[in-house]
Amino acid sequence: MGIIDFILHIDHHLIAIVNQFGNWTYLILFLIVFIETGLVVFPFLPGDSLIFAATAMAANPAYQLHFWTCWLIFVAAAILGDTINYEIGNWSAHAGQKHTWFNKLIDEKKRVAAEKFFERHGGKTIVIGRFIPFIRTFVPFVSGASKMHYRTFILYNVIGGLAWVSLFAAIGYFFGNIPIVQQHFSLIVIAIILVSVVPIMIVWLKKKITLKKEL
Repeated sequence: MGIIDFILHIDHHLIAIVNQFGNWTYLILFLIVFIETGLVVFPFLPGDSLIFAATAMAANPAYQLHFWTCWLIFVAAAILGDTINYEIGNWSAHAGQKHTWFNKLIDEKKRVAAEKFFERHGGKTIVIGRFIPFIRTFVPFVSGASKMHYRTFILYNVIGGLAWVSLFAAIGYFFGNIPIVQQHFSLIVIAIILVSVVPIMIVWLKKKITLKKEL
């Protein structure tokens, strides 16, 4: 089972998981979101689409998934995952000098630039970054590496985690079982991914336009 196939047909795979593992499904859901948000090397795992699919199934009694249990484990996984990611980044700022691959990932100049950026925009970056695939995996790592104050990080980590999970859980629960959504679930997943990537494209285009004007 390839990762792309799993993401695009996550509804079918999730049904198979529920049928095979029963209540252990909650642990599997927790681990997927925790690993995506907590380990910087796994940004490709599905977060948005998994929350959407799981809560859509929770709205249907036939699948025996409880909505609030799903919501709780997703929130816990999101907050704990980002916290671990922050600690890894923070460790890299103190002990990472001994490890060349960390130095290549964030050298001293990049670290100083990130530190200044998070002093100005850290809070909203953590919250908004939650909604952008790939970005949400790297933001907590960089915030830790840039020595962002821990209490500030935790505050926005909790706000961002609650907002992210609640939004996609509500969308999944109320719209996931509409027949047209069920019939075109793969297209809905692609749409979720594309909409999530729009902010990155806007920033990239603005940067390109700015560079052209400066030339």
